[in-house]
Amino acid sequence: MLISTVLNTMIVNAQLVPTSFSLAAVFAWGTSDFVGGYATRRANAFLLTTIAHASGLLLMLSLATATHAQFPSRASVAWALAAGTSGGAALAIFYRALSTGRMGLTAPVAAVLGAAIPTVFGIFTEGLPGTIHIFGFLLAGIGIWLISRTEDRSSVEGIELAALAGVGFAGFYLCVRQAGDGSALWIVSFSRTGALITTAVIVLLKKNVRQITPAGVRWGMLAGCLDVSGSALFVRASQTGRLDAAVVLTSLYPAVTVLLARFFLKEHFTRWKAVGIFAALLAVPMIAMQ
Repeated sequence: MLISTVLNTMIVNAQLVPTSFSLAAVFAWGTSDFVGGYATRRANAFLLTTIAHASGLLLMLSLATATHAQFPSRASVAWALAAGTSGGAALAIFYRALSTGRMGLTAPVAAVLGAAIPTVFGIFTEGLPGTIHIFGFLLAGIGIWLISRTEDRSSVEGIELAALAGVGFAGFYLCVRQAGDGSALWIVSFSRTGALITTAVIVLLKKNVRQITPAGVRWGMLAGCLDVSGSALFVRASQTGRLDAAVVLTSLYPAVTVLLARFFLKEHFTRWKAVGIFAALLAVPMIAMQ
């Protein structure tokens, strides 16, 4: 009886660890998106994201060095760099989408596509999805359509950019998955290196180094530390538990962005757009579920 109780307790604790990592990543990513989107309204998106990547890289390198984390293999490093290249550019585009559109509308679109594309990839590598996956695809399509449709001839630029960002996020997820089970701190560090190089090159080519205020720099640093922390938490969640469970939970991060936008920016939605947001957020875990 005692042995059975101990084993049950160990099983519960083993399940709680990855869940805790995933939920922490939800709050980190959701808050980072809100901060980054808000700051981009007053700064160039790629410049702000470069600052965010630099601060995030510094944080992860400091933690990896301080904890003497084991250095990953060459293959892991290569996949992490590829993940950073895709995710880095996507984050800058996403921040721009959050600043030109409405945070409560653009965030779910990027999240749905970011989850849907890896699932579609899985169809070709692992076979057709189950009924719940198919229903999730339909629900996501309805949600994106309701969110994207204009009712007052307003611009949908933010939605289009959010969709592009979602494609980049999908590339990040796929590449991180290939990075293996190495140190999360080093994997995220190299991922952030690839992201920093990508956005820094774009900033230098566009010659917009000065298009930011001191306050924008501070907001960018905060967003970067939050975002990279969320990435590290996601890697740990996928390493300590099932990957599908980690994706299901962490894909809910737009809910935090939506709530923050509603609370701080007083964003209002029409009834149909509110239904679209609900449908999109509901579709995310259904699509990501394995």
